[in-house]
Amino acid sequence: LQGIFVLGLPYALLHSGYSGLFLIIVAAALCCYTGKILIACLYEENEDGQLLRVRDTYEDIANACCKKLSPKLGGMVVNVTQVMELIMTCVLYLVVSGNFLSHSFPHVPVAEKTWSVIAFVTLLPCVFIKTLKTVSKLSQLCSLVHFMIILVVMTYCLTQIQQWSWAKFQLSIEFEDFLLSVGVIIFSYTSQIFLPTLEGNMKNPGEFRCMLNCTHFFACVLKTTFALTAFLTWGEETKEVITDNLPSFLQTLVNLCLLTKALLSYPLPFFAATEIVYACVSRGNSSIYRSSLFALGVRGSFLLLTLLMAMFIPHFALLMGLTGSVTGAAMTFLLPSLFHLKLKWEKLSFLEKCADISLFILGFLSSLAGTVCSIKGLLEVFG
Repeated sequence: LQGIFVLGLPYALLHSGYSGLFLIIVAAALCCYTGKILIACLYEENEDGQLLRVRDTYEDIANACCKKLSPKLGGMVVNVTQVMELIMTCVLYLVVSGNFLSHSFPHVPVAEKTWSVIAFVTLLPCVFIKTLKTVSKLSQLCSLVHFMIILVVMTYCLTQIQQWSWAKFQLSIEFEDFLLSVGVIIFSYTSQIFLPTLEGNMKNPGEFRCMLNCTHFFACVLKTTFALTAFLTWGEETKEVITDNLPSFLQTLVNLCLLTKALLSYPLPFFAATEIVYACVSRGNSSIYRSSLFALGVRGSFLLLTLLMAMFIPHFALLMGLTGSVTGAAMTFLLPSLFHLKLKWEKLSFLEKCADISLFILGFLSSLAGTVCSIKGLLEVFG
């Protein structure tokens, strides 16, 4: 919930004004709710009224919803969507790693793509990751680094408090710029892809809802505070990545921290993507699935694929925006609300049905608007 997207929130406020602050709060509540209803779809009541976990993955939920149409169609669509988003996320981390290294050592005559290859070499140990416990430890270190970055930026902003002015907030906004801000804010909270695996690996799954409430609440407080203090400091000069506004003596330190964060963030989507592939292959041949050589081959192939995509995909940011608009909105709003309505319709109250339908419409409109804006950008770039 505290990814690199957070660094773009002050820029989102520049284009959304006061409505951006409201969106940060609303997005936290909506994403927390869709996380809960997605996990609710994993459970069914038995004859005694007790909840039993009868499904394990996002794919299982999709298959249960589409079983009358086709037993495997829903799972195939979800798996393809998940793998696409996870791979693009891994590629993004490689690209930004090369960017951070390039900016940290501007006097070294090395191209940005070469820096990405150097960053890739440090990620080779990922082929040996076998459990979510290892990933969680790396993610914990990633969180610590993230808080260091936030602390540095906010400390500098507080030293400039005499320059703050609420007059920097705009009352009138451009519609396309506002849509961009909505995308940045909403997708800074997305985590639905990881939730079924996370909940299934918790020592006490009964604490999941409480955990989700707490994490989204604190994420909302941190995002709001960070975005507000940064925007009040730089106003209309706020850049797309807020660390670019820092003075040069702090930029190198923060860029190296961001590099560390990007590299530590890579294992989570990488692990999730390979687990999806393993689950698909294991149905056909469990002995292959248990083969350590096969596992290394799959992980190695994924690593190499992300490197090749980082090297050769042109205009990556626009393609990432297009992928995010399609897969991000689908996995965060469209599918959880649709699956919840399908599997729990008879047990839902009128208000819950209205909430799910509203979220489905919101997800559809967000996806459509983001896709149109991304395609428009691609057409402009390619002439």
